[in-house]
Amino acid sequence: MKRNIQFIALAMMALYLNVNEVMAQERSYDGTIRIEPMRLEQSGALLHVDLNIILDDVKVKSTRGVDFIPQLISSSNTYELPRISIKGRNEYLAYERRLSVMSRREKESYRLPYLVERNSKKKSGVLHYRYSLPYEPWMADAKLNVQRDECGCGESTLMNVEYAFDKVTLERMLVPYVITPYLSYVEPMVEEIKSRDVQAECFLDFVVNKVDIRPEYMNNPKELAKIRAMIDDLKNDVNVNVKRLDIIGYASPEGTLETNKRLSEGRAMALRNYLATQYDFPKNQYHIQFGGENWEGLVKALDTIEMDDKAEVLNIIANIPIEKGRETTLMKLHGGEPYRFMLKHIFPSLRVAICKVSYDIKNFNLEEAKEVIKRRPQNLSLNEMFMVANTYPKGSQEFIDIFETAVRIYPGSEIANMNAATAALSRNDLVSAERYLERVKSEDYSPEYNNAMGILLLMKEDYESSEKYLKIAKELGLDVAKDNLDELAKKKANADEIKKKGK
Repeated sequence: MKRNIQFIALAMMALYLNVNEVMAQERSYDGTIRIEPMRLEQSGALLHVDLNIILDDVKVKSTRGVDFIPQLISSSNTYELPRISIKGRNEYLAYERRLSVMSRREKESYRLPYLVERNSKKKSGVLHYRYSLPYEPWMADAKLNVQRDECGCGESTLMNVEYAFDKVTLERMLVPYVITPYLSYVEPMVEEIKSRDVQAECFLDFVVNKVDIRPEYMNNPKELAKIRAMIDDLKNDVNVNVKRLDIIGYASPEGTLETNKRLSEGRAMALRNYLATQYDFPKNQYHIQFGGENWEGLVKALDTIEMDDKAEVLNIIANIPIEKGRETTLMKLHGGEPYRFMLKHIFPSLRVAICKVSYDIKNFNLEEAKEVIKRRPQNLSLNEMFMVANTYPKGSQEFIDIFETAVRIYPGSEIANMNAATAALSRNDLVSAERYLERVKSEDYSPEYNNAMGILLLMKEDYESSEKYLKIAKELGLDVAKDNLDELAKKKANADEIKKKGK
């Protein structure tokens, strides 16, 4: 908003040029002339200078004149503005003759006055001086001085007058206020024992009526390689201690329940026997589970494909028990067309064996954790990652990267999502922050959650909703929520100012 100079203040600042202050022999005019300063203000790219020259019964002697010359004076520069010239009768005619006989080159170099007023008889009134020029940085501390030339011919000594303005009024540029968010991270609990598990599934091919694995048969080399890669990764890590291997075998639904149970058992046992030839795990670490018919896998597969009559198939699976003829009902549906489609396109993928490995990871001190995060961040707990993050300046790229690594490794952790959202807010990534916050449901982190939501909504300019969340965070005892409420107040005030200025 521009700090406009009010007329009351201007009246107090008015500059009086009283003829009584000039000795009679120096006077070029009778009467009184006053200069009333109106405006010295920067607005956008321009500087505006407004003055009123007030005449009270003024008559300039015929061969004389008086000029008023505004000057901008700063610590580094002086700039003379176009003058106002009041001339007697003969002086005015001489001025016109000089202009008429000037050559084109002389006219180009001659700086015309802002105004030339002819004065041959007593006159009262106001001459308005309204001049704008390009604003330059040196003008920021400039004062406005008015000089008076009693001759009017430019040859006499110029007499300084009091400053009309002591400083340029600079426009206060209204730009959108950029908030400074006050963030709060959640410190994860320390894990006494870091227990983890990882699993891989393989689709093994068996010779007809056989349940032993032939490693080189059909697609088995590729499928078995997935299991070995998972286990080798753990076996080669000195910080990992494998505790248990669960092997689950599944069969597709076609055929009798008894046959499918035998097939699922055979697949699980076959995979256990194969792994026993590859690794030296004790036998008691293997745990066999017989998954039976893989109906759950069928439902998941149906959710991912387009198939006619899918809704009816899913309804049968959900409402008819296996022992009450679920498969027979499916085989009869629409002449068996949906069943034949599934038999060809889905059932082969349900004949799967899964190997899940449970293991413990050693705990690391801070120096160890700083090295581990570079090589195997998955070996760190959330608390260990938090410790490492806090060795970097908050908001630094290294600091933010660790929280993004944490949520990638622990996507289901509310703490990881809470901290990742906060890190995203620190870099103004509202899309990621909102996505992470959508995964946070637990009330255990409600102060930090409400603070982050308040910041997110503030950045999205939803001030009303932002205030609700931030007030909750403050009531729950989060100190930084008060700072964010202050930022909200500044942002709202700034937005209102911009809105008013735009009208």
